[in-house]
Amino acid sequence: VVAGGTVQLGCGAQGDPEPRVQWHKERGDLPWGRHEVDQEHTLRLYDVTPADSGTYVCTAQSQLGTAAATARL
Repeated sequence: VVAGGTVQLGCGAQGDPEPRVQWHKERGDLPWGRHEVDQEHTLRLYDVTPADSGTYVCTAQSQLGTAAATARL
């Protein structure tokens, strides 16, 4: 990712009932005012800076359990 660009991180969580999906960053917070998560659970980071580097975690939770996946930026 180029500084100042946009990055998209997908999270393919499915289930019935639909799981609750959350994104967080290990050892930090998602960039305030520069991120969004769409209905397909894709995390978008805008105007990326070097401080945004790190590991991002997508967690899907339902009554059947919890699953998590990571992406490194």
